[in-house]
Order: sequence, then C-alpha cells, then structure tokens
Amino acid sequence: MRILVATDAWHPQVNGVVRTLTMMAEAVEALGAQVSFLTPESFRTVGLPSYRDLRVALPRPARIAELIEAQAPDTIHIATEGPIGLLVRRYCRKHELPFTTSFHTRFPDYVSARAPVPESWVWSTLRWFHGPSEAVMAATPALANELRERGFRNVVLWPRGVDTKLFHPRDVDLCQPRPVFLCVGRVAVEKNLEAFLDLDLPGTKVIVGDGPARTALQQDYPDAVFLGALQGERLAEVYASADVFVFPSRTDTFGLVLLEALASGLPIAAFPVSGPVDVIGDAPVGVLSEDLRAACLAALNIPRGTCIEFAAKYTWEASGRAFLDNMALIRRVDRPEEALELATDHPRFVV
Repeated sequence: MRILVATDAWHPQVNGVVRTLTMMAEAVEALGAQVSFLTPESFRTVGLPSYRDLRVALPRPARIAELIEAQAPDTIHIATEGPIGLLVRRYCRKHELPFTTSFHTRFPDYVSARAPVPESWVWSTLRWFHGPSEAVMAATPALANELRERGFRNVVLWPRGVDTKLFHPRDVDLCQPRPVFLCVGRVAVEKNLEAFLDLDLPGTKVIVGDGPARTALQQDYPDAVFLGALQGERLAEVYASADVFVFPSRTDTFGLVLLEALASGLPIAAFPVSGPVDVIGDAPVGVLSEDLRAACLAALNIPRGTCIEFAAKYTWEASGRAFLDNMALIRRVDRPEEALELATDHPRFVV
C-alpha cells in the first residue's frame, strides 16, 4: 500500500503531531507499506502573526495536484486542517478520491483562548472539514466518543506509542535543587503553564519547549528554569533527570509527552481532564486532581518502575498496525455505507 500523508505540521516544528507522523511512518514502513508526505517543505511559508516561529504553507491548487499525481498513492490521509489539508481535501473531492483524516488538535479551545470566536463556530467548521472523510482517526476512546457526540461520522481509533529505546531511565543530573518538577510542551497560552508555575513547590520547576509565551513567562517566573526546545537524546536526558512530570494543559487530545515521561520513569501530576485521563486512567502511575499542587507532591511517592512498566505497553508498532488496519478496512469496500456496516464488527471503530 502506498500512502500519502498531507500535513501542515512538519519539521522543524517540535510537537506531538510531527512526532506522531514521523514515528507512524517508520512503523508502517517496517510493516511493508510505503509512506510519503506532502508538507510545507514544498511551498512558500509565512509566520503566524501571534506565533512567528510557527510557519504556515501557502500552497497552490495546481502544485498540490502535481505533487499528488507524482506520488500516485493508493490512499490519502489528511492529518491537519490547515491550508495543505484544505487543498488536498478539495483535490480528493473534485476527483472523487476517498481519503481519511485524523483529529489531533482542539482548535476550538485554542481559538477561543486567543480570539472572541464562539467555539460552536469552530466545531461546525471542523465537522465540515472531516465530514467527507471515510475514517476520522482519534487517539483515544474518550476523544472518539466526544467527536461522535459532536456530530462527526466514521470515527475510528488510532492509538499512540512511545520510543522506549530513546526514552528510558538513565543516570543524569540537572544540577538543580530537588525535587525537579518538569513540564514539556509548547510554551503558549493554551498549555496553561501558569497553573504550574504559580504552585508553591519545593525544589525546581523546569520548562522544556518554546513558543510565543516564553519571553513573558521567563520574566514573570525568574525562579523557573527554561531550557527551550529540545529533541532526541538531550530531551530524553532531561526527562530522566526529573522527579515528577507536570501536565497543566486542559486542552490536549492525548499528550504524547505523558508516555515519554512515563517511559523515562516519571510519575504524572495533572488535572483530571481529557488527555491525562485517557492516557493513564486509574493506573497507579500518576495523580490526577484539581489541586495540582497536591498532585505534584503525591506523585513523588509513586515508584518509577511502575511508570516504566506501564509505558512499555504503548508501542509504535501497535500504533502503525492500527493505522494500516484503518486504511485497509476502508479500502476493502466500495461504498461509505458498506464501510459503516463493516465497522460495526471492527474493534477499532466507535459506532
């Protein structure tokens, strides 16, 4: 199977969408499929007004068509709802090509945090975008059920994984007062970092990541350590050097960083919201509470070995197999209504 993945999020961006697509491709190719990407690398880009480091592609329909036809894919997956995703969707609709999509980002929450736009308007736009999709892939059962309740059709599961060869315990010291409470992610308003930085905690607070809010937060919280965006071994070393991973976001659909932290032996402290609830549930690897300070302190008592054992269940091979299963299920039928009938007997579908 030759799969073309269209995405507006790509390197050098450092985020969960890019990591998910990169690792998925490696896993899928190891299983015998071929994956190619249609990304901003093929187009001129501009920085977002409120986030200059995040660049958005300016694709042309003719160039989109040229790139798709050059790849001659068996199937197309649209990973994002940006300019590239929109024009690939348009191409597929024009040429009556089936395609799948995935839901990675809670845009209604992100937009409402920055502008006075009703969330209902954004949800309506997202339903329009994903409406023709043969399968809308969601990371967790809770997210899949929420999407269906909001009127999305053909919702299927696509679980995530973690690279345990990279993220694992190791003997590293940040040379900061302990305990070390770590947060990794985009430094932006929707990540709710003030809820973590305002806490009265012993030891040191460490933030890994970059974004439009970093300068202001560094000025407002001089006692916190901001390390900027990190990747690879350096990121894995920082995970391993900490004592608790703090996840203050209330808007993430999954939180890939949660699995990376657990694989590194870090217990989780978070609010009891989608993302943390979906990843760890009732497992004894974290503390979910509206009192985030109490959660941070209680998480210090969780054995690191329990976290490592839990994360080992999430593999990218399993994630890749689920992705291929979803694509193959759609390709086995000629009509969308037949796909829905088949879906009722398929464990990855939520109907």
